[in-house]
Amino acid sequence: MASVPGMTTPAPDWLPLTEPGPLDDKLGIRIVDFTPDRLVATMPVEGNQQPFGLLHGGATCALVESVGSWAAAINAGPGRKAVGVELNASYLRAATSGTVTAVCTPARIGRTLSTFLVQVTDEAGRTTATARLTCAVVPA
Repeated sequence: MASVPGMTTPAPDWLPLTEPGPLDDKLGIRIVDFTPDRLVATMPVEGNQQPFGLLHGGATCALVESVGSWAAAINAGPGRKAVGVELNASYLRAATSGTVTAVCTPARIGRTLSTFLVQVTDEAGRTTATARLTCAVVPA
């Protein structure tokens, strides 16, 4: 994943991917900060709405899965990869415009399973969704 202007911590050198995945690219998901204890990503609402003009829950889940999977990969370290095994999301407020931001923090980092908590907020700082993602850590 390429560094983003203003990013405080670049992606680790050993991380094999340097570009967003195809779905991240289609949804406009951008990682804006990498650290083992906090990973932040943004996504535009425009283009990711359901028919009633609200941010689509599936787009929110894709954002959560992306930010959590990146966090799991960083915490897994070189020679290992992370794959999602469970995602739980609660939608608390509709987002209808602007950009949403997902902040991912580890709940538990283990040898074979890691769980992350993700808070998604709108541009006013209001929580639009909360989620928990568990990833299995396996050899790359």
